[in-house]
Amino acid sequence: MNQGKVPMDGGSGLAQNPFAKLNASGLPEGPQSPAATKIEAAPGRNRGRVDIRRETGGRAGKTVTVADGFIGIASPEKEQLAKRIRAACGTGGTVKEGRIEMQGDHRETVAKVLAAAGFLPVLAGG
Repeated sequence: MNQGKVPMDGGSGLAQNPFAKLNASGLPEGPQSPAATKIEAAPGRNRGRVDIRRETGGRAGKTVTVADGFIGIASPEKEQLAKRIRAACGTGGTVKEGRIEMQGDHRETVAKVLAAAGFLPVLAGG
């Protein structure tokens, strides 16, 4: 009676689990980035003032949020901060000349991410 039809009753479970013999406890820990470790370990101390401002000049009228004034952090750590800010804002951004630039007006979000990383964000300008 069921000629050429596939049964739709859910079938039976797998007779054999192909993953049953795998054991994850013997695997080594994954590598950790030293820059990411610094950012997460930093909130307990004050890492210095960072100015956050909105700029439109020289950008064909486009608004850009700029965070600068970082003292004592290297370029890889700024890249990690920029990555976190881009994810929080949901927009593009980059690190140029020691400054973090985000597309759009995201001063409040940038301030929250920098404060979580241990910096003292200061909203500057209009």
